[in-house]
Amino acid sequence: MTSQTVPASRSRFSHPLWPFAAALLAGCASVLAFAPYNLWPVQILCLALVFHLGWRSTSVKRALLLGWCYGFAYLYLGVSWLLIALTRFGGMPIWISAPALALLVAYMAIYSGLVLGGAVWLRQRWRIGDRTGLLLVMPALWAVGECLRNWLFTGFPWVSIGYAHTSSPLAGYAAVVGVYGVGWVVALIAACLACWSHKKLTLPLIMLVLVVGSGLRTIQWTHASGNPISVRLLQGNVAQDMKFDEAHLVQSLEMYRDMIVAAPADLIATPETAMPLPSTQLPPDYLPLIRDFAHSTNSHVVLGIFATDGPGKYSNSVLGFSPDAKPDQNYRYDKHHLVPFGEFIPTGFHWFVDLMHIPIGDLTSAGLQQAPFQVKDQSVMPNICYEDVFGGEIAAQLNAQRAAGGKVASILLNVSNMAWYGDSSAIPQHLQISTMRVLETGRPMIRSTNTGATAVIDAQGIVRAKLDYNTLGSLRSSVQGTSGMTPYILLGGNTIVIVLALLALALAWFIGRRRSQ
Repeated sequence: MTSQTVPASRSRFSHPLWPFAAALLAGCASVLAFAPYNLWPVQILCLALVFHLGWRSTSVKRALLLGWCYGFAYLYLGVSWLLIALTRFGGMPIWISAPALALLVAYMAIYSGLVLGGAVWLRQRWRIGDRTGLLLVMPALWAVGECLRNWLFTGFPWVSIGYAHTSSPLAGYAAVVGVYGVGWVVALIAACLACWSHKKLTLPLIMLVLVVGSGLRTIQWTHASGNPISVRLLQGNVAQDMKFDEAHLVQSLEMYRDMIVAAPADLIATPETAMPLPSTQLPPDYLPLIRDFAHSTNSHVVLGIFATDGPGKYSNSVLGFSPDAKPDQNYRYDKHHLVPFGEFIPTGFHWFVDLMHIPIGDLTSAGLQQAPFQVKDQSVMPNICYEDVFGGEIAAQLNAQRAAGGKVASILLNVSNMAWYGDSSAIPQHLQISTMRVLETGRPMIRSTNTGATAVIDAQGIVRAKLDYNTLGSLRSSVQGTSGMTPYILLGGNTIVIVLALLALALAWFIGRRRSQ
């Protein structure tokens, strides 16, 4: 009986579909690494399992499918909050929205599939061993894959693996190589675990990576500059299905007007499109009243609004009112990185925006380089909602300001409206993304949002103040700006990751060539 039981047990785990099921389960578990769960070691263990399964694959096609299964599972669960926007606010039935999200995620999972498939292809072509393939090729390809997902077709870099490590020992790498460099380091540790048969090499390497990361975290790349400013960050908690409802427009406008003029502060900020009407359609005395308040109280006010530049030309903008500015000299920042289907319509897809009932769904885009907003001693650089997912663009803005010799932003400001996604993990995930931007740039981030997370993050990446999600409130705090440049900014943002990845692949090729000779 025993002789029959053992082979039966083995057969279950040697079934050809077992590795794919394991990759799917590993992908599902990896979501626990991100906010609000923050169980980052789970991600490393799951990635190690997938690397092991992929590297042992007998064919490129099999490895590619394993990587795709892992990516599909963790990305679908990681951005499942998109279903709330599609169903609750977009009016799409679940039997349409769920497959629609699956199609989007199926595309994004191709990158992780190409990583594993590409590693096996290079293993066969270059004749490289386990240590070279797992420690050099696999992490480098993973970093390149995430950079491509950040860039191609306007990019969708949400839940890149580095974001799970804003409070782990690996957070120190962010100031040097950014979120995709952190992802590379995560992949390196996972590869060490997948190559555990060589633990005399890999165990010291893991310890070294963790120690260096902790050491980098203690370095102050930037320093305090100027005097702190007082801020009031407003959170209106306006339900998305009421935001553009004509019956509630006046109520929303009055609420934000009253919140703004309730008390002075060096900087008062409203969320993204807190004014749900284009600027030309506001009541005639609305903006002058806010301008007068800024003048009389020595306050600076930032309004999230739809700015207009002519018939049918709208932009997702923030307007800034300064105490000493003339009426025709208001500050303006326009969103430059627009969301496909939500803020601009790709050719041939107007039917989708009509189906989703998205108001003002085709906006104009501004250039990347825009001046910061001067608030007393501090220069505040806005970004709107989705834009702070693109750390390379923020780094490029700061580097260009430094090269031009003008004012370099000392504080980052994000204004967002996450009401599209209800009370979901999208809110804490976005706060985690903003924290990564702080770690990359060495600058504090203040966030004014409609439903959360309205927060103040200091230059060390610590959340110093935060409002409860999905509540009405005003967050008062003080913010100290910083100056100086992190290596990530000076080395070209994400460019440094691509360069290092290519060098790692070149080294793997050289080792394989020497080995074959």
